Amino acid sequence: MKHLSTASKTVALLFSAALLVACSGSDTKEQDEAAAAAAAAAAAAHSAQQAEDAAQLARLEEAAAQVGNVFYFEYDSSTLTPEALNAVNAHIALLHRNTENIRLEGHTDERGTREYNMALGERRANSVRDYMVANGISSMRIETISYGEERPVAYGSGEANWAENRRVELKPQ
Repeated sequence: MKHLSTASKTVALLFSAALLVACSGSDTKEQDEAAAAAAAAAAAAHSAQQAEDAAQLARLEEAAAQVGNVFYFEYDSSTLTPEALNAVNAHIALLHRNTENIRLEGHTDERGTREYNMALGERRANSVRDYMVANGISSMRIETISYGEERPVAYGSGEANWAENRRVELKPQ
């Protein structure tokens, strides 16, 4: 009889252990399924966010390409014109989204001395740089250089040619 009670205890213990394993297994499966569903939802949200970020970056790149990389100035001036401000703003929006370094090249028309035009080209490049820095672009990402009248894009004398040469060109590095 003593032998039967030990056997009963053993059977009862094995049955209890089997029941615990079976019950805990379904909870773990449900938890695993819930965790997998949550991970899939997070991955889908992350991919959607990446797609939105890529689309926004593409829109910013297109806007910057439409306004061009050249900012024009009035005669003997280093003040940004309203058209130049709009173009620079498009590039600022793009620069906020990437880590690209840029070079700003200042140019002038042929009027004035070589030394004066080098200084004016530098003031123009610095004017664009200062505006970018004031709008949150790190100055460490911007290099400025002046070519003065040395690299004209339009040759000849006349206001139309001179106007094309009074510029700052933004170039990626």
